[in-house]
Order: sequence, then C-alpha cells, then structure tokens
Amino acid sequence: MAMAIFPRLLLPLLLAAAAASALAAANDLVGELQSLRSRSPAGVIHLTDTSVTRFLSSPAPRPYSVLVFFDATSLHSKTDLHLPQLRREFALLSASFHANNPDSSDLFFADIEFSESQHSFSQFGVNSLPHVRLIRPEHSRLADSEQMDQSHFSRLADSMVEFVEARTGLEVGPIVRPPLVSRNQMILLGLLFLISIPFGIKRIMEGDTLLHDRKLWMAGALFVYFFSVSGGMYGIIRHTPMFITDREDPNKLVFFYQGSGMQLGAEGFAVGFLYTLVGLMIAVMTHLLVKVKSLQTQRFAMLAIMAVGWWAVRKVIYLDNWKTGYGIHTFWPSSWR
Repeated sequence: MAMAIFPRLLLPLLLAAAAASALAAANDLVGELQSLRSRSPAGVIHLTDTSVTRFLSSPAPRPYSVLVFFDATSLHSKTDLHLPQLRREFALLSASFHANNPDSSDLFFADIEFSESQHSFSQFGVNSLPHVRLIRPEHSRLADSEQMDQSHFSRLADSMVEFVEARTGLEVGPIVRPPLVSRNQMILLGLLFLISIPFGIKRIMEGDTLLHDRKLWMAGALFVYFFSVSGGMYGIIRHTPMFITDREDPNKLVFFYQGSGMQLGAEGFAVGFLYTLVGLMIAVMTHLLVKVKSLQTQRFAMLAIMAVGWWAVRKVIYLDNWKTGYGIHTFWPSSWR
C-alpha cells in the first residue's frame, strides 16, 4: 500500500520542484536585466548575440517584455533614415517609462547593433532600418515578435508610446524631455541680465541699440519672408531632410523629389529663393529706382527686372508642374476667340 502511494506523492513534488526552479531562473533573469538597466544610459540595455540568446530565447512565458531598437552605426550618415535621432527618442522613451514606473520589471528597453549582432538581426528577420520589435512574454520565437509600424516613428517618442501602451497594456506616462537650459545656466543668464539692465537703459535713452538700426529690421523682414515662403517651419515640424540618397546610386544625392507626397528642404529653399528674388526686385523698383534721375538707367533697370522676374516665375511654375503635375492655363475672353 505504501509503495502505491509513493509514486503519487513523488510526481507533485517533482512538478513543484520544477516550477520552483523555473521561477528561480526567471527571477535571476529579471535581476540581471534590472542590474544591466541600472548601469545603462537612460535604462537602455545593450544586447549582443549572447545576451539575446540568454534573455530573449529563454523558454516562454517569461515574466517580462522587451522593446528592442535595431541600430547600425555604419548607417548613421544616411540622413533619410534618421537613426541617431530615433535612437535618442527611444532612449527618451525608456527614461520616461522608468521615471514614471521606477519599480516596474514588466518591460525593459534594449538596443542591438548590426556589426556586433548580425546573427540576431537574422533571427528577427530584420532587413531594413529603422526597426523596433516588441518581444512579449508568450513569444517563443524571435521572428514571432511584433514589429513597430513606421507610422509610430512619425511623432518620435510620443507616437512610440502609443505602440507600447497598446501592445503591452502598460502605462508609459508622460514623456519627460530634458530642459533646454539647465538650472545653473538659468541662474547665470539671470545674473547677466540683471547686470546688463543699467547699460541697456542707457543705450536705449541714447537711441544707440540694434533695435534702432534700420538695416537690421530690413534683414529680419527678409529672413522672415524667406523662412515663410521656403517652408522652413514645415521642415522643422516634419523633420524634413535637406536631401536624400538615391536608391539606385548610393553615391548620388537627390535634392528634388518628384511627387507630391514628400518635400525635401532643398526644394523649399530653392523656391523660397526665387520668391525672395522677385520680392527684392519689386522693392528695388518701387523704393530705389524711382529716385534715379537718368531716364535711360530707369528703362534699362526695368527691362532687366522684368526679364529676371519672368525667369523666376517661369522656373517656379516649371518646378511645381514637374513635382505635382499642376499647370497654369491661359483663359482669353470669349470675345477674343
């Protein structure tokens, strides 16, 4: 009777021992990840092929998720990929999550560099950058992990938050961006401002400041006009590259992109220059040319301004038609036909 009961008791004991061993191993992995996170800038753990096998290829389910940023130092010079900027935003996302959830061990942030971990890139099936993957606890194969869509890079860290919260159910919290000016810098600037107040009042009373310089105001007005018509603010908001690399020839740069879905910074500056050129010529004609006493000089200058203006407007219309297909059509009165 005792021999029959012994196997029945042995099996639950073995299962309990196996479960305890698996739990201890999982806790060890979590402890190692927490230690690596505490020693990493912004809490982003740097992984290699060996650590990927240890932390991400362990038997599922694991008690944690890992968001991985795939990087390639050799491609940082490719401005159209924005890898350095996206890597900084990823670090900002990691730092913000840990600042808002200091005791959480449910989600870790990591990066993998291509030259060090080509095998891991192959295991994940990564063949293009930028690329971010979420490995959840139930993922037993690295290739089954979830890829972050390109749309989640559009607003940088703010849009990455949406992906993380939707896929993990965890709350990242607000993005904590570092201040542009540190506390010590603010104190120094404040002291310099207080010291300069008496000198500034004296210069203002004498009318001898930059704000009294007509040339400065004219240059500022020209800059604002050029910045407006060239799409400078659009480029800052959208992080528009000045140029991109030709896909067919990596050694060739593309400054004008045909198609209305994308605009490069060089395109806006070129068109902005043409607009500003025409505006300057009109200003010269209405403010300076009228003061010239020589009628012959006035006529010659008018012809030159008309010729350059016609060329500039024609070039703008040509570029607009080439890029978007939009054309200018002449309509004559019906009585003239």
